[in-house]
Amino acid sequence: MLILPAIDPVALALGPLQIRWYALTYLFGFAMAWWLGTRRAARPDSGWTPQQLGDLITNGMLGVILGGRIGYVLFYDLAGVLADPLKIVRVWEGGMSFHGGFLGVLVAVAWYARSVGKDLRDVLDFVAPLTPLGLGAGRLGNFINGELWGRPTDVAWATVFPQDPSQLPRHPSQLYQFFLEAVVLFVVLWWFSSTPRPRFAVGGLFCLGYGLQRFAIEFFRQPDAQLNFVMFDWMTRGQQLSIPMIVAGVAILVWAYRQPARGV
Repeated sequence: MLILPAIDPVALALGPLQIRWYALTYLFGFAMAWWLGTRRAARPDSGWTPQQLGDLITNGMLGVILGGRIGYVLFYDLAGVLADPLKIVRVWEGGMSFHGGFLGVLVAVAWYARSVGKDLRDVLDFVAPLTPLGLGAGRLGNFINGELWGRPTDVAWATVFPQDPSQLPRHPSQLYQFFLEAVVLFVVLWWFSSTPRPRFAVGGLFCLGYGLQRFAIEFFRQPDAQLNFVMFDWMTRGQQLSIPMIVAGVAILVWAYRQPARGV
């Protein structure tokens, strides 16, 4: 059993300015997306310029932050925000939703693709392999913050989080997600997109891959206290929101492989 020491969520304090570890993980994720994107854009047949890549990453950042926060309010804490509307702007108190961020990125990327005359499916295929490392970095931020911990367990690597009032040993589900998102999903998507695939196949695989791993991990993750189980006395909100991603991923892949093969 591992007893996790209390880690100061503030990485650096400069007077009233506080830089938190969680914010740094987001910055790391965006930096990795830009770095990987420059490698992908450097291919002679990529169809991307450095300026286009920079604009795409900027739009993606806005989509992640705004979508993630709005999604958290709508999916996880609507009652709390209705009771205290200012809560929506107190982002330092926590509260970001992957599924909300995902929808936010879709909107931002769709707007970008239309503004530069690119096919949305091609843009999503380009973006999909750039995202898993950032997602994994966010899970490390959750672990450092001692939030979104797992369910009680007696496995040898069970972790006691100082922020947990019960002080029960729990699954370090944040690290499970880090492994599946930043390692497994990244390797699969980077390999899959390294050779020509049908249009939209990479985007479809991202939806399917993320949805499957998130659905599975939720069996080890403690349900959100304000919601508990939302269906069947076992399904969490995260699983509920992942089902459409799984269905969409399968449908997109089936559609894509009925089209002529092309480069990503």
